[in-house]
Amino acid sequence: MTTPSPWTHVTQAAAALAAGMGVGRFVYTPILPLMHTQAGLSAGAGANLATANYVGYLVGALAGILAPALVRSRAVLRGSLIVLAGTLAAMPATHSTAVWAVLRLTAGTASALIFVVAAGSLLHHLREHPPHLSGWAFGGVGAGIALSGLLVLVLRSVSDWRTAWWASAALATVLTAAAWNLRPEDPASTLMPGSTAKARTHRWFSALFIAYTLEGVGYIVAGTFLVAAIGQGSPGWVGSGAWVLVGLAAVPSAALWARLGRRRPRTDLLLAALLVQAVGIALPALVGGVATALVSAVLFGATFLGISTLALATGAQLRFPRSVALLTAGYSVGQIIGPLVVAPLLRHGYQQALLLAALVVLAAAVAAGVLRIGFPHHMVVVRPTAPGRRRESTEDAGARDPLAPHSAD
Repeated sequence: MTTPSPWTHVTQAAAALAAGMGVGRFVYTPILPLMHTQAGLSAGAGANLATANYVGYLVGALAGILAPALVRSRAVLRGSLIVLAGTLAAMPATHSTAVWAVLRLTAGTASALIFVVAAGSLLHHLREHPPHLSGWAFGGVGAGIALSGLLVLVLRSVSDWRTAWWASAALATVLTAAAWNLRPEDPASTLMPGSTAKARTHRWFSALFIAYTLEGVGYIVAGTFLVAAIGQGSPGWVGSGAWVLVGLAAVPSAALWARLGRRRPRTDLLLAALLVQAVGIALPALVGGVATALVSAVLFGATFLGISTLALATGAQLRFPRSVALLTAGYSVGQIIGPLVVAPLLRHGYQQALLLAALVVLAAAVAAGVLRIGFPHHMVVVRPTAPGRRRESTEDAGARDPLAPHSAD
């Protein structure tokens, strides 16, 4: 029997992530300005809808943690993809903010379940392949952002917000078809645990947890309001065009950061990525103009997936119990807090919100700087060789696979 090409699996996982995250979660960003001007949505209500989506994401993420069987279920993947497309198509059917909130909360839950199934599938089926393959699969998030942003950019001049939602639902449906046969993690599989040696890593994990939670707060403000902020001081096409650039920059970012992680300590890369992202978020609030907006988009798109990859891999390297679960929970809570914190500032436009978000990401960088102090870069790792046998290695945990932290959990 011929072994299927790993690129087939990469493509299917990328399509699932593009639908679940790039479209289902982030298409709201370029549609938000249209809903402000055409559907009468206030800035505060827009922030509340964003929060509803992030609460739903936390619910889905916790479900995947508490019920591991969900991660290995093709039915959960397919059902979540269908529900997600349905919530997108239903958005234009009402003007009720309460109904919109329920739809966005449901979409967030579906997005999280799609993510955990796709991530588990990648870790299981691509475990023995080069790390950049998983990175390219996670680039599907960026591809979904770029495709949905391009769709809204084209439609904004010829149609309205309703059509934008219906078109995004159609795009999610096409991506669902491409991801339909994605093989989840084998239900019978068991992941080889890491070394049972108890390392005193609490201080470093605490710094990592704080950094990643703050990143959740800061990045989501830009991820929600960047298009609207740019659109306030630039021609209408610039905001949507910038969001397309965010997606395009994100496509190769996880794979590139994974490669860099084999040459430089992840703690150094995490600090650098946070500093670059802070600059990218602050730029549109400090300097106007089309060029600034586009540079901001590239810097943000090139870092937000990389930061997640680096943070989770660092948690695995520390072998802290349930590191992925804890980091994901902190990140999700940060995403809920972000829009709520900046909501009072939105009455005066988006500049203050972006500046606050940049400061929060800078605070995350400070925590990442603390993380670097005395960090145990080389820890003994137990790697599987053959069934029933294990071998030890002193390479960085997760260095072979940028997503190894999930398997370590």
